[in-house]
Amino acid sequence: MTSHTTLLPPGWPRPKGYANGVLAKGSMVFVAGIVGWDTDGNFEDEFLGQFRKTLENTVAILAEAGAEPAHITRMTWYLTNRDVYLSNMEAVGQIYKEIMGRVFPAMAVVEVAALMEDKALVEIETTAVIPD
Repeated sequence: MTSHTTLLPPGWPRPKGYANGVLAKGSMVFVAGIVGWDTDGNFEDEFLGQFRKTLENTVAILAEAGAEPAHITRMTWYLTNRDVYLSNMEAVGQIYKEIMGRVFPAMAVVEVAALMEDKALVEIETTAVIPD
């Protein structure tokens, strides 16, 4: 069960893979910037492996609050290499759908010079709303 409604002003084209905005009511869950490390703090060397693990770690944090991907209202992805992301868009979409399902929250993707974890290639911050 979702907890939100996507926002689309009249005349705007429907975005692909995300929402322009979201209206939500319920209990809010805020997930810090999550990276793709394992329980020992180790990272895979390549972007897609880290992306997969970052989403899996995000889902694990959400589950601690009783939330699931359908409750996500917004995500911000921080990447260290825009070109690697763009050249892997099809695989990124497949991994996202496999782990998150057909969840299209308000999203932003930002390229950064570096992340606080030296080996991290991607970090994702998430907000979810669990219906009351």
